[in-house]
Amino acid sequence: MTIGLLFYLGLIVLMIVSAWKTYEKANQPGWACIIPIYSTIVWLRIIGKPWWWLLLLFFIPIVNIIIAIRMIHLLSKSFGKGTGFTFGLIFLPFIFYPILGLGDATYQGPAGLKQEESNYL
Repeated sequence: MTIGLLFYLGLIVLMIVSAWKTYEKANQPGWACIIPIYSTIVWLRIIGKPWWWLLLLFFIPIVNIIIAIRMIHLLSKSFGKGTGFTFGLIFLPFIFYPILGLGDATYQGPAGLKQEESNYL
């Protein structure tokens, strides 16, 4: 039981450090990842989506799943990664978030803004 608890705590620390570094790579405060609602607002800023997506994410059932997947995909695109990396972030987050935060991935800018701009052209 003690070994399992230590493994679990180690995994939590790894995920927090990964999120912290990911936020810092995107020129946002790293500590924001540990503040529950504020971290989502900062994440929306990183991916280039408006704050009211927070309402869709927290208050509308079924839509929140789609919005969450879209946010993960836009995070992946914001760091220059593709759809395969998005699947990794969804299904193996304890491997892919450290790759994103602690690896050599660089922030390319908010992917959500780039997509909206291309829709209007």
